[in-house]
Amino acid sequence: MKDLFGIKGKLGFGCMRMKNEGGKVDLDEFCKMVDTFIENGFNYFDTARGYLGGDSEKAICACLTSRYPREAFVLTDKLSENFFKTEADIRPYFEDQLKSCGVSYFDFYLMHAQNRNNYPKYRACRAYENALAFLKEGKIKHFGISFHDTADVLEQILSDYPQIEVVQLQFNYLDYEDNAVQSRRCYEVCRAFGKPVLVMEPVKGGRLAKNLSDAAKAELDLLQGGSYASYAIRYAAGFEGVLSVLSGMENVAMVADNVSYMKNFKPLDAREQAAVSRVAVLLRGENTVPCTACKYCTEVCPVGIGIPEIISTINSMRTSHSWSAKHYYKIFTGNAPRASACIACGKCEKSCPQHLPIRELMREATSLFEKE
Repeated sequence: MKDLFGIKGKLGFGCMRMKNEGGKVDLDEFCKMVDTFIENGFNYFDTARGYLGGDSEKAICACLTSRYPREAFVLTDKLSENFFKTEADIRPYFEDQLKSCGVSYFDFYLMHAQNRNNYPKYRACRAYENALAFLKEGKIKHFGISFHDTADVLEQILSDYPQIEVVQLQFNYLDYEDNAVQSRRCYEVCRAFGKPVLVMEPVKGGRLAKNLSDAAKAELDLLQGGSYASYAIRYAAGFEGVLSVLSGMENVAMVADNVSYMKNFKPLDAREQAAVSRVAVLLRGENTVPCTACKYCTEVCPVGIGIPEIISTINSMRTSHSWSAKHYYKIFTGNAPRASACIACGKCEKSCPQHLPIRELMREATSLFEKE
């Protein structure tokens, strides 16, 4: 498998969706997942302080860095907006991340979820300059950004900081021509600037794997090939300049499925490409909400509403109009605030990488599920 930036293969392990037991990561399961991933020739792991309620970095230490020699893996961490207020906060936070992950350096360190709203803060706090200092000190090997905004904003950031080596983009066959996410246009900016791409959300938070409509499934079933997720991940991996495609794997079975078709990677052929294009048209026609369940909204919601879960029930109702949508709404809000608890403060919308009208969606959910 091709080795770029020390990355083996084009499948990356996004450490943000692992199985939880009682709110904690199942470390035995995660160890098995890590072992399966590495045994099949892959080595790229991605984490951030906020993932899994703050437990992702600790799980990385317990299941990866303490069990394998440093040269056996490539590790990415990020500087997230919610964890610093001033420039003085950045270095102590970074050093604590190294300690939490159990490493002396990160292979990649990314400015997390850059967009037009938080970029001024990163500039004012000299976050990029601090990361470049870490690079000179050997505490990071490569410097980059993860990005959630329009192509013009990406172009501005890459112009401001030509030292950026890689860009992590949301990229999948549904968002390729999406006017909000602008996957294609952002990818084209990266190509124009000569920046390799790390792909996130290739299956759109599971939307392109386990939440497909019957019509969409029928299109992919005609291929008589791999899993629904496989077509989405192979689609993204087939683009020139893509270093790795992150999959937020949840269990050993998911790891096994992903490595089965990525170990000897082949891009989608013409027939498969046509099928996913038809699926994209179908999904866009279903009028579903393009939520990826990243949960950035829940981190800032003062009420504690489970926004992604509620949106998933809206999508279920829009596509199937079945009883199960109301059933799951009751499950999701049984011990948590309902949509009607929304105070319309708008903090969630400022944090949403998909630029969703969340306040309006909470009103829709209230109307759909709370009116008898």
